[in-house]
Amino acid sequence: MSSKSDVLIKFGRRIRSLRLQKGFTSQMDFAYKAGLDRTYIGGIERGERNVSLKNLARLADTLHVDLDELMRF
Repeated sequence: MSSKSDVLIKFGRRIRSLRLQKGFTSQMDFAYKAGLDRTYIGGIERGERNVSLKNLARLADTLHVDLDELMRF
């Protein structure tokens, strides 16, 4: 069974990968488009943040993916 931190790290890697695939080369541009703070995005990508459902939906919308695709890691 994965620890909480393992899940957060895997999710952070997934967000970073999708962000880059979708052409957001900087966390700042992605954060602006999502309506979130750049440091929050950085925390997600480093596996330091446990993201709320509302923010998961924001991230998925910004990346133009469904929630199930966002969570495939």
